[in-house]
Amino acid sequence: MTPALSTPPPRKPALFPYPVSVAPMMKRTDRHFRYFMRGITKRTLLYTEMVTTGAILFGQRDKFLEFNEGEGPLALQLGGDCPKSLGECARIAEDYGYDEVNLNVGCPSDRVQNGNFGASLMARPEVVAEAVSQMQKAVSIPVTVKHRIGIDDMDSYEDMKRFVEIVADAGCTRFTVHARKAWLNGLNPKENRTIPPLRYNEVHRLKEEFPDLTIEINGGITTLNEVAHQLLQVDAVMLGRAAYDTPFLFSEVDRRFFGEDTPPVDRRTAVLRMLPYIEARRAEGVPLSRIARHLLNVFAGEYNGRLWRRYITEKASLPGAGTEVIEGALSLIH
Repeated sequence: MTPALSTPPPRKPALFPYPVSVAPMMKRTDRHFRYFMRGITKRTLLYTEMVTTGAILFGQRDKFLEFNEGEGPLALQLGGDCPKSLGECARIAEDYGYDEVNLNVGCPSDRVQNGNFGASLMARPEVVAEAVSQMQKAVSIPVTVKHRIGIDDMDSYEDMKRFVEIVADAGCTRFTVHARKAWLNGLNPKENRTIPPLRYNEVHRLKEEFPDLTIEINGGITTLNEVAHQLLQVDAVMLGRAAYDTPFLFSEVDRRFFGEDTPPVDRRTAVLRMLPYIEARRAEGVPLSRIARHLLNVFAGEYNGRLWRRYITEKASLPGAGTEVIEGALSLIH
């Protein structure tokens, strides 16, 4: 349950260029979704899915790292626990043109735990500090860390404060804090996003006690009014599932939080903008379903939104399906 909003004392946020971002989400924030989102918000900081160091160093590098022109500002999130490998991957990320490289210290999945990285690294802040040091030596772009409030029984504010102090001493100046602890044993990743209670006050306290650090808050934030409220206490707000489930929430973000004066894009225009992109990707052999799944929530909450979802779900996976499916679904929206 999202905590009730109290009225915080006014505080002028730090002059941070990205007060709003979209969280890295596995099987969500791929290049197709990011291209779509960039048609809705030009200024929001976007993240890739988490990419492991092994995938970059020993896998199909282009598959994991290539992105679309005009997709930035864009951050690559890395997963791993070897400082040397993380440093090398950070250098590669900068060579590809990423604006930031972020270290995942928050994912609680079994696969990540078995690799001794993700949220399990909160128990090894010295390793995170060394990783940050190696990454910063390798690049000129920002190196940031995304972590949890805590893990298992290591979940007091003092535990988190110690983690941040050690990593900050290594040179990290920006921390994105998921305001829930993670249970590494007993809860799956989905449950870890909903069952542990949100503890926003501890993130606010972290900002108060470390005013020179950039602190971004993440977890359970679903409206722009909540974003505005949080920005009275911290420097930035990261939205995850809300961005994917209700992407047009971001149509007002540039104007409200970045000071842009251009009118927000409408849903139909954003869909039409995707048609040339879909045609180009289809020519490369990308099936429509891989792109269209990210468009299912375009009309969330709108009249005929369910018809839109059903039409695309039923037809996007058919052999040879192309832009005519999107156009057909769009004809249902009045």
